[in-house]
Amino acid sequence: MNVESLTTFILASTLLSLAPGPDNLFVLTQSALYGRKSGIIITLGLCTGLIVHTSAVALGVAAIFMVSTAAFTILKLVGAAYLLYLAWQALRASAQPLSSKTASALPGHLALYRRGIVMNLTNPKVAIFFLAFLPQFTNPDTGNMTLQLFLLGIVFIMVALIVFSAIACLAGLIADLFKHSAKAQVILSRISALVFAGLAIRLAFVSR
Repeated sequence: MNVESLTTFILASTLLSLAPGPDNLFVLTQSALYGRKSGIIITLGLCTGLIVHTSAVALGVAAIFMVSTAAFTILKLVGAAYLLYLAWQALRASAQPLSSKTASALPGHLALYRRGIVMNLTNPKVAIFFLAFLPQFTNPDTGNMTLQLFLLGIVFIMVALIVFSAIACLAGLIADLFKHSAKAQVILSRISALVFAGLAIRLAFVSR
């Protein structure tokens, strides 16, 4: 890939990562609730999911969701159910300031990492997006197509990691400001629940 094409790809990836969507909204709400470190851990989980989507596109597996209505529907309903589960958890969150909650009352790092992975993998639109987006920047004349798709996927993941981590750090400032206020934590939890529920409805009714 020449420098011009790579620059265009990085710019497009940055804009797409910044555009409001399930992944960055997820990072935003969780970082505001639990702090920047939690948001970065979730970002790592989301990017791990992107590795799987990149592999699926490079190996041709993602094409299944383009041709199989059943596979697409099952995966999106699983994703919607998971988001509703997170919404329910957010609604049930205790009315305690974050600073006074015990470690056992907060999601562990592994749990947050898993949330990121599941959130990303259960959205079939990501696989279809990669299937439509990445091949536009490949060139059969410059080498192995599978390798090109893997490399493009890695670049996209690096861009997403930087953008989502920045979102986590900025949103983490909210957690720092309101971590001593029980009322603020309740409000943030309710906002998170609404975001999760909205994303669940959006995913449940999304079409290919």
